[in-house]
Amino acid sequence: MAVDPEDLVDVDSDIPDLDGVVLLHHLDGFVDAGSAGATVVAHLLETLEHRVIARFDVDDLLDYRARRPIMTYETDRWTGYAAPELVVHLLHDALGTPFLLMTGPEPDRRWEAVAAAVRALVERWGVRLTIGLQGIPMSVPHTRELAVISHATRPELVTGDSPFHRVKVPGHLSGLIEYRLGEAGHDAMGLVALVPHYLAQTTYPTAALKLIDTLTTSTGLTVQVDALRKAAELAATEIEGQVAESSEVAQLVEALERQYDAYVSSSKNLLAEGEEVPSADELAAEFERFLADQPREN
Repeated sequence: MAVDPEDLVDVDSDIPDLDGVVLLHHLDGFVDAGSAGATVVAHLLETLEHRVIARFDVDDLLDYRARRPIMTYETDRWTGYAAPELVVHLLHDALGTPFLLMTGPEPDRRWEAVAAAVRALVERWGVRLTIGLQGIPMSVPHTRELAVISHATRPELVTGDSPFHRVKVPGHLSGLIEYRLGEAGHDAMGLVALVPHYLAQTTYPTAALKLIDTLTTSTGLTVQVDALRKAAELAATEIEGQVAESSEVAQLVEALERQYDAYVSSSKNLLAEGEEVPSADELAAEFERFLADQPREN
């Protein structure tokens, strides 16, 4: 028997007119280098008033044994349970413009049903544009301008030049949502920060800052980023300090810079003539070994 996808979602009965809003989404579980998308989500929820207006039935979507929620135990009893939530928040930007944010763990099952439920919400609320947020690791140096590329259901929505042509990658629900919305004639896109691969496992605020910059250009939303900019400046200072402490790491970053500059100047994925540059794996391994040797507070 077919199941109504809206049965997966409990929607608030007290919702204002949302016609023309933007829906952002980021789901934990797939690649998010530098915690780019997750940091944007955290920044929005920390700096803007918000409330949950739709809640998915995660009991029907998650494999708890694969990703066990945290429980708190004190002395002789359980005192807390961090219940996972997949929800849609209603927020307002700095100018009072409403927008939506869907966030939570990526479901382990029923992806098609969830994608159909999202489409139903998009049509119910009159969402004009749906945007996914993500970071992916790239062999680029942190000393060059961090790029944000996009993919979309219409060419007119795409911003930035992609370094990719045709690739096959593991599926993820955010990608499926964009794909199914496009099939249904809705505008949807994804913003992707290209994060230096040696910083992929860290929280890199610069990536989130660049995502928000591109987001505001694409949507017209206004988001205050003072706190995020300060965090990015602090992270940059710490990274430079760590690089300065190791001549080997400095040489590796310089090699990446030469590779990057050669690529930009030639518009091809080629190294400068005669240049020998370590592989991405070699660079990442060396930098990660260096960072692992640093005091934990760094």
